[in-house]
Amino acid sequence: MLTGSQTAKQRALINEGIKDGTYSVVIGTHTLVQESVEFQSLGLVVTDEQHRFGVAQRAALSNKGDNPHLLVMSATPIPRTLALIIYGDLDVSTIKELPAGRIPIDTFSISTKKRARALGFVKKQIDEGRQAYIVCPLIDENESDLISTTEYLNGLKTTELSSYNIGSLNGKLKAKEKEQLMARFKANEIQILVSTTVVEVGVDVANATVMMIENAERFGLSQLHQLRGRVGRGEHKSYCILVSDNQGEDNKKRLEVMKSTGDGFLIAEEDLKLRGPGDFFGLRQHGLPTLKLANLYDDMDMLKETQQLARVIIDKDNDLQSEENAGLRKLVKRLFRQNQQATLN
Repeated sequence: MLTGSQTAKQRALINEGIKDGTYSVVIGTHTLVQESVEFQSLGLVVTDEQHRFGVAQRAALSNKGDNPHLLVMSATPIPRTLALIIYGDLDVSTIKELPAGRIPIDTFSISTKKRARALGFVKKQIDEGRQAYIVCPLIDENESDLISTTEYLNGLKTTELSSYNIGSLNGKLKAKEKEQLMARFKANEIQILVSTTVVEVGVDVANATVMMIENAERFGLSQLHQLRGRVGRGEHKSYCILVSDNQGEDNKKRLEVMKSTGDGFLIAEEDLKLRGPGDFFGLRQHGLPTLKLANLYDDMDMLKETQQLARVIIDKDNDLQSEENAGLRKLVKRLFRQNQQATLN
């Protein structure tokens, strides 16, 4: 295992073992991308939570071998159209089935006027032996109307929930502190975890049955779906409570989508439709151009046909050097220049 938290001496020893083939399987963080890491014979690269890695980082890791096999994975549902464009050069497999025994999660949207009632419901769940997450968009208070974990934690001390053990989790904590806190939550030593979105992935506490999300209008639909997925992982009925005072039509539509379905792929499609491709998962990093002749949501058949035609062209003329493809080559170069300039700016 290779991580940035290891000492320089530890990393040097591990790098030596990777280079001479002592280790046949290496698991690591972004540290694996560094130039100092050399593989004797890299045959397979598996990238988990791939959307958290930049395009250049994934390419750099693959380039450490001689055209190794590549498997990228994500628990975040990606709309078919974006998958077609971003991963058009890969074979895409989709697992839509839920793990056996999962119970559907009931989702509600409320205004802050009903927060006290919702916290009463949280208390009822805890009294039955369950646990709860409360997610806030900020760590510390600022001048905006957004609620923070610090503010929420202090507020809970004045409610009937003050007698329970309450923990606070955020990205500023050291890795060891996060691990200790989550271990206590998993052991039910902590009944309520007030957190930022760091609990979005990689958290599995089967006894947690309530996910309460403050300022729900500040999160994308797919992110709300990911957060909701932290509950409903055990044998008990689970609930998601979305708190928002935003009465805009777009927000109402978004929250209605969350209440009406638990299908992550349908939610992802709706998210794309409402937010547009540029803001979906921050995909501007991929250099996605603005489409002028098609709509990512409505023109799936056209995009499939375009992808097939692109493959035909690449198979015949991989570098677009033929006279026939001169115009296309010019457009591709211009697109790359524009993306490079945007990155520099």
